[in-house]
Amino acid sequence: MIILVTGGTGFIGSNLCSKLVQNHENHIICLDNNFTGSLKNIQHLRNLPNFEFIRHDVCQEILLEVDQIYHLACPASPKDYQYNSIKTIKTNILGTMNMLGLAKRTKARILLSSTSEVYGDPKVSPQSEDYWGNVNPIGIRSCYDEGKRLAETLMMEYNRNCDVDIRIVRIFNTYGPNLNKNDGRVVSNFINQALENKDITIYGDGEQTRSFCYVDDLIRGLILLMNSETSEQTVLPINLGNPNELTMLELASIIIDMTGSKSEIVFKELPEDDPMQRKPDINKAKKILGWEPKILLNEGLGKTIEYFSTK
Repeated sequence: MIILVTGGTGFIGSNLCSKLVQNHENHIICLDNNFTGSLKNIQHLRNLPNFEFIRHDVCQEILLEVDQIYHLACPASPKDYQYNSIKTIKTNILGTMNMLGLAKRTKARILLSSTSEVYGDPKVSPQSEDYWGNVNPIGIRSCYDEGKRLAETLMMEYNRNCDVDIRIVRIFNTYGPNLNKNDGRVVSNFINQALENKDITIYGDGEQTRSFCYVDDLIRGLILLMNSETSEQTVLPINLGNPNELTMLELASIIIDMTGSKSEIVFKELPEDDPMQRKPDINKAKKILGWEPKILLNEGLGKTIEYFSTK
């Protein structure tokens, strides 16, 4: 098969490309404008015969012949997606429309990487796929939150009206190698501050929770979802994430211990609309895909710390 990965030089995209090229019968096309991605993330793939890179912005149409599309293109950290919020909206809407148009023309199966952010600041926990969310449609995070919600709508309408073969995954917090050191997300922030013995910055009182999934587990779930023939997941999204919930204070303490850091914890004001809780209900992923995370937090953090310590 010819497999297209949009956002392929980014954190998740580059890890996905590295896994997909291992099947030498497939040809992998990595497409990215490198706004938040980096060619360094795919440098080890550039000379492989079944891999190619195309520099392209998904907001513009592109003509390709493909069998599968992993549509991951979009900045994912608040720092990056708020930098040019209008561009973020365009990426989610125009980019998704362009990829759906490509899927329609080539009869390719398309997987959208949506996000747990569609649940907003949730009123229920854990969050299951039938929860409609609590999202501020005019807040500073809405360019991403509502952009992804509309991208899901587009996927469903192309499925209903054009019979496009779709998959939608709602990705919860993910970490691991190829995370951008300066992307502002909590794992990269805490690890790099700890390695440099700088103050570890916690926003709010540190009691807000997240659930962290190591990237290898996520990639395994994406590939399972893409290649599963069960009809049910073409109708509803599937959560992929680690249901082990911990507070930001707990995460900071774990990272300080693992790095042997002399860092102190300091507190700053919580950003607007920052959700207080994240915990995925993954029963659907277990039932349909036979998927659940396998890599424990300490193991995954160890690999991520090792990655950042060499940067």
